[in-house]
Amino acid sequence: QVQLVESGGGLAQAGGSLRLSCAASGRTFSRYVMGWFRQAPGNEREFVAAISYHGDTTRYEDSVKGRFTISRDNAKNTVYLQMNSLKPEDTGAYLCAARSDWYAYGDASGYETWGQGTQVTVSP
Repeated sequence: QVQLVESGGGLAQAGGSLRLSCAASGRTFSRYVMGWFRQAPGNEREFVAAISYHGDTTRYEDSVKGRFTISRDNAKNTVYLQMNSLKPEDTGAYLCAARSDWYAYGDASGYETWGQGTQVTVSP
């Protein structure tokens, strides 16, 4: 099982950009579908993006399509989330997660391993 550590969060102004990284331990990273979720205080965990085992397929939540890009580098055991044109409503804790199957990639309950999260705050 992999262990995940996120980084790259911080404070950004509306319209700005941030790039999140999620580093995974272990030598089986390419066997996992990777997802990014976010959670604002008082809200449920929300699906943001997912990427298949070798990066050939990606999916996004509607509100981030065209602004966010998920990618992965299996040689570096890392998944990224490039966030452009940030909005205040993008504020929250961003968590990466790993699962073994692609089915129901948007369902948080199916992810086996989670990172601790990195905070993103977008000011107006």
